[in-house]
Amino acid sequence: MLAARDLCKTYKEGPKEIRALGGIDLEVKRGEILAVIGPSGAGKSTLLHLLGGLDSPTSGTVFLDDTDLYKLSDSARSKLRNRKIGFVFQFYHLLPELTALENVMLPAMIGGASGVKSRDTAARLLGAVGLSERLHHKPSRLSGGEAQRVAIARALVNDPEIVCCDEPTGNLDSRMSEELCNLIKRLSREKGQTFVIVTHEPALARAADRVVNIKDGMII
Repeated sequence: MLAARDLCKTYKEGPKEIRALGGIDLEVKRGEILAVIGPSGAGKSTLLHLLGGLDSPTSGTVFLDDTDLYKLSDSARSKLRNRKIGFVFQFYHLLPELTALENVMLPAMIGGASGVKSRDTAARLLGAVGLSERLHHKPSRLSGGEAQRVAIARALVNDPEIVCCDEPTGNLDSRMSEELCNLIKRLSREKGQTFVIVTHEPALARAADRVVNIKDGMII
């Protein structure tokens, strides 16, 4: 379903060139849960962003089914992301002026869903992550773990084919981490959703179908 071919990413830091990824080849099957592990600074988040069409590689390609993500225009890639890919960011990226419910509704509204349908779906997903009582709270009134769960619900609101997660359990307690693992496994098995998860959490890695270890921008 998702394939990276000789994926490279370098950054300029003054006169120096920093290699974040040094030629990644990777395939992800439909419905698979793939965990990406490795030390800090190994290139895990960079890989996740490139697989999800959020950033542009220095060289190499990423295919979603038969579509080369980086041959699309920015607007076409944005539409494809909204329709097919959900993201859980490490630092949430919730809009501070919107409530939890409104943050989750937003991708659905951008995708053209009605306000009523978006609201119903967002409320159901927030209930699924244990936030039924926090629908109308803005991010400033949520704990870190609650904000993370809002971000998870937002990633699922358009029923994406692929969900890219960057440390999704980083701010969750052990009970909520276990519930998230169970939710991911259920969505993968029942709906065929594909998950690519960057994690330092051993339990989440154990729940995956496959684990990829990255070090110094390479799969080892």
